[in-house]
Parts: sequence; structure tokens; C-alpha cells
Amino acid sequence: MTSLTQMLQQTPYQGYSYAYPHKTAYRPLSVPKPLHEVWDDESRDSLFLYLHVPFCEMRCGFCNLFTMANPQIQIEANYLAALTRQAQAVKAAIYPATFTRLAIGGGTPTYLSEMELQQLFNVAEQFVDPHTIPVSVETSPLTSETAKLRLLRQRGVDRISIGVQSFNEIEVRAVGRSQKTAEVLAALHRIKTADFPTLNLDLMYGLPGQSVTSWLQSVQTALDFAPTELYLYPLYIRPLTGIGQQRIAEDIRLQCYQEARALLLDAGYRQISMRMFQKAVTTATIPAYCCQTNGMIGLGCGARSYTRALHYSNEYAVGTSGVRAIIQSYLHKSEADFASVDYGFRLNDEEQQRRFVIQSLLQVEGLQRRSYQQLFASEVLADFPALLELKQHEFIEMSGEDLRLTPHGLERSDTIGPWLYSEPVRALMQTYELQ
Repeated sequence: MTSLTQMLQQTPYQGYSYAYPHKTAYRPLSVPKPLHEVWDDESRDSLFLYLHVPFCEMRCGFCNLFTMANPQIQIEANYLAALTRQAQAVKAAIYPATFTRLAIGGGTPTYLSEMELQQLFNVAEQFVDPHTIPVSVETSPLTSETAKLRLLRQRGVDRISIGVQSFNEIEVRAVGRSQKTAEVLAALHRIKTADFPTLNLDLMYGLPGQSVTSWLQSVQTALDFAPTELYLYPLYIRPLTGIGQQRIAEDIRLQCYQEARALLLDAGYRQISMRMFQKAVTTATIPAYCCQTNGMIGLGCGARSYTRALHYSNEYAVGTSGVRAIIQSYLHKSEADFASVDYGFRLNDEEQQRRFVIQSLLQVEGLQRRSYQQLFASEVLADFPALLELKQHEFIEMSGEDLRLTPHGLERSDTIGPWLYSEPVRALMQTYELQ
């Protein structure tokens, strides 16, 4: 395992560990496996349903998501037809099952027309009634039209997430995003009028030409709309993105994070992770879901699915030609094609334990040693003695049965996460040929 001390000598921003392992560690399976066998021994009483829409009105310069800007006419209809075939194959393979979360992302789901959005929710309703569980949809300033927002509320959406990144036009223009601040403000007013119970805003720090002062101005403008949640993302410059060849002249990201964190805590927000801040939570009873232990069903060509021992998806790409080729392949799949899995990553016992550690430790609530022991019949510090190195750097505190990152440790999440990757996963990610 790579020394944490060595990694700390580099930038704090070495990788966003939102999922483990990353899709660049996935590979073709030696033998395709029928979908019903993948889920045969899995608990299916609390699943997450994710629908992926790989279309946007523009491609942001920093974006490394699987998405296509301004697709050809008719491709959306063909995509929804393929999504319907996939849904039918998945439902036949995994039922009976209970879903307790639904998210629709992309891309930009609201790029679709109203009729296409209705079709999308018809697909979701093959699995669950969106009015009975938490439902989140991503949108953008230009596609947050009043009629579409009204449709989302009618179909049960209670959380809307909008990527703003910055309220400063010069800053967003520097990363290839041609949005006007007036358009963003108008979209936010429309969203507030639509009365979604949960509003999330995404902001980004470390943009070219951004200062700590201008960054805090964006955060304060966001607060004027009283969002329930704020996600603060550090800029990453990644291969095959629009700004992939740029270099950051002065890296102010850590200072931006620290200043914004202090501002949000003073404003009454609580921190959930390095990126997520939350103003309030509903007191209503919602179905339980635990990302560390419960499974996920992903529908769409860029979605991934999780079981305990297998994570699977389609292939991953960022470049225009690579994304287009994968989408075209998806469009031509039959229902029988969707009934088997041929691409992913198998998690042995050690990788399952490592995933639990990473996904728990990078949350403010931390890792419960007793929960780990109940799941894996072993002690986490015996399995991962390297965690004690976090204590040497004052990145972690041990309180009773819990291991929690300190504020100093939390701000190093994008170093600690990659540090915990296994050597096999690290090697697969490094040798992945990104298209």
C-alpha cells in the first residue's frame, strides 16, 4: 500500500472517491453471467434505482461524465426505446424487489422534451411509484423550463439538483460554459416557484481566473436562494475534457474549501462529506437505504449497477467518438442482450471490506467498527492497520466504536480515498485506455 505520507506531498486533489472501484477498473468479464444469477443471492428489499440520460445542451470544459451534447434528431426516441427494453429485461431478472430511492441523472435529464420525460417516468414506474420514495432529478439553467418543472413535481420528484458552478460569467466562460448569470437566476426563481421540497445547488472552486473572494460571492449568492443542500466541487482537469490541456496557475482550491466551509457552518448548514452541506432534513419517515450495503440497479448506457460481489455497466468513455460508439451499441441491444452481464468488476471479500471502509470513512458520520464487524466478522483495524497512519497525521479521531475524520482529515478526502485503493484496482485504473 502506498504511504500516505508520500501522497500528502502531492496535491490534496488526487481523486474523487464517489464510488469504489471507479469504472476505469472495470473490464470485460471472462464469461458473461445471466442477470438473474447475478442477483440470485442478493438482498433486494432496499435497492436504489438510477436512470441515466446521456444528453446535454452543451459540454462543459471540465466534464468527464458519459454524455453527448446536442445529439442527432431521433436519437432520444431510440434511446428511450432501448431503455424500455433494458427495464423489461432487468425487471424479469430481479423481481421480486423493493426500491427505496430513485435518481435520474446524466447528462441533463431535462434536456428531454416533456413527452420524453413522461416516457422516462413510465420506465421508472415499472419498478416503483415515485410518489412513495425520495426522487432526485438533475437539471441545468437552460433546461429548467416551467412546464418541465411542473411535470417533475407531478410525477413525484421531491429533489431537484442544478449545476450552477459559478455566478460569475467570466469564470464559467473560462471552462467552456456559455451561461448568463441572468439565465441562472431566472432558472432558480422558476425552481423555487415550483416548490420542490429539496433544492440542491452545485458550485465549483478553483476555476481559472477565480479568486477566493469571487468564489465566496458565488457561495453567498447561492445562499440567497436558501438551498436545502449545496455540493462544493473542486475543479479537476482531466484527460479528453475541454480544458484537459490547461494548467492551474495558482491552486487556491484548499483555501476556497476552508473559507466556504466556515461560511456554510456559520449559516447553519451541517457538513455531510467534503463536498456536501445540508441545511435541513425532513422529519417525514422515508425508506431506509445504506450505500455501503444495499444494491443499485442502473438503467441507461452510462449507468452502473452494484451487488456485493459484482459491479457492472457498459464501457466508459469521455471523448466524443467513444461516447457516440457506446451509445450506438446500446441503441441496438435487444431485450435478450440486456439479460446478461459482460462488463464489470468482481469484488472479493477484501475488496468488499475496502469499499465499506472508503464509503464510510469519507462521510462525516464516519465508520462504525461494530457495523463492520457484524458484516465481515472481523475487526477493521486488524484488516486495515494502515488506518492508524491517519491518526499519526491527526486526520482521524477514534471515539468509542467510531472512526471519524477530523476537519483536517476531511479536507484531505481526495487523498485519503485514493490512498485506500487496493493495488489491483490502482493498476487497472492506471492501464485503462480512456476513449
